[in-house]
Amino acid sequence: MTGLDRRPAAATEATLPRGPLAGFAAGSLGMGVWVTVPGLLLLYFLTDVLAVGPWLAGLALLLPKIADVLLHPWVGHRADVEQTRRGDRRRLLLLGCALPIAFAALFAVPGGLTGAPAAAWVAVFFVAGNLLFAAYQVPYLAIPADLRIGYHERTRLMAFRMVVLTLGILVSGLLAPLLTGGDTATRGGYQRMGVVLAVGMLLAMLVGVAGIARLRGSAAATTTAGHNGWRALRTALRDRQFRWLVAAYLAMSTTTHLVLAGVPYYAEYELRAPGLTTVLVAAFVAPALLVTPAWLVVARRVGKQRALLAAQGAFALGSLVLAVGRPAGLPVLVGAVAVLGVSFAGMQLLPFSMLPDVIRAAAEPTGAGTYTGVWTATEATGAALGPYAYAICLTVGGFVASTAGESPVQPDAALAAVRYGFGLLPAVAMLAALLLQRRYTLDATARAAS
Repeated sequence: MTGLDRRPAAATEATLPRGPLAGFAAGSLGMGVWVTVPGLLLLYFLTDVLAVGPWLAGLALLLPKIADVLLHPWVGHRADVEQTRRGDRRRLLLLGCALPIAFAALFAVPGGLTGAPAAAWVAVFFVAGNLLFAAYQVPYLAIPADLRIGYHERTRLMAFRMVVLTLGILVSGLLAPLLTGGDTATRGGYQRMGVVLAVGMLLAMLVGVAGIARLRGSAAATTTAGHNGWRALRTALRDRQFRWLVAAYLAMSTTTHLVLAGVPYYAEYELRAPGLTTVLVAAFVAPALLVTPAWLVVARRVGKQRALLAAQGAFALGSLVLAVGRPAGLPVLVGAVAVLGVSFAGMQLLPFSMLPDVIRAAAEPTGAGTYTGVWTATEATGAALGPYAYAICLTVGGFVASTAGESPVQPDAALAAVRYGFGLLPAVAMLAALLLQRRYTLDATARAAS
């Protein structure tokens, strides 16, 4: 008998008030800065401002994520311990509020550092930032599984979170390139950007902590008495539905972060207009503010699984258009990026609302933190693999790194790598995500049990 079968239906159908929902979602505004700005600018910052070779730059972003594979599940375990002993996960959330310090330091590379020393600086603070991000994100994402709410209400909760997260992604994605100096970005500009956005992050994350307390007060929270430590981790990894959902999400996360990392290069070297970085980011992120409610409606009508498969297919098709490059025309290319943005909205809402379905349906009781720890480790891995994959494309094409103010002539192979890495590679990766996602079979059962 599954966890869904054991829980009374009446106990899982609470409707959450909008006020606490909005407070909970506010925390995602700060997290949106962390998931966007490093993915959007850090690779470019290393190769075109700090003169770090693309292979080393990619490695500097990949290696810190290896630690996340172990750290995030451990943070999830600690979150469950806190939940069992104290009845909440507030202490971890407050620790995570130190993330803005690491974010600001990430872009405050001392003026004398370039090349390998600069890459080492970035890698160290990337490790620190990822750990603090985990301390906030893991207990934050455990909340939907903690509350006694049903299948559709979990989607509604994550829809609120998605809209605010998208706002954070959009605002930070638009502001960050402008604060760095735009077409004439400098080290000082990157430092200024880091400090300004860090202040906004801190305020939003503190509001989120208060919002979580209100949300838990508006709906009864559960405390799962399950396995602890490595046994809990093994239990989660033995969960077939969780494994397929996580595998598909890894492919999705890798693909979307690859696209984000490629935006500045595609704008400068394919479209020959660095200022279009802001336009492309807006086209990628802004649709989510409008279409997230539509994805919520689609999920209610056809189920989360079918809706997610549709989003993945649309993303792959839009990516193929981008592989055509300039001959397709700027309006078509911006439209293709907007298609990716519509799909991205679905791929943020639906997997995150399917995760608590898996946790609540688990045959063996295990704390939600363990599941979300593995989930966020997967997300962090994808966030590293995406830019690294794009960096490898640039390396194979012979891309020439530079410092701020330099404009080296790129070989034709490098220009082709910029285009195909931004279009063809994401299409292939998203097709893999779609095939993996088809192996997940819980959705119909979870929907019927709600």
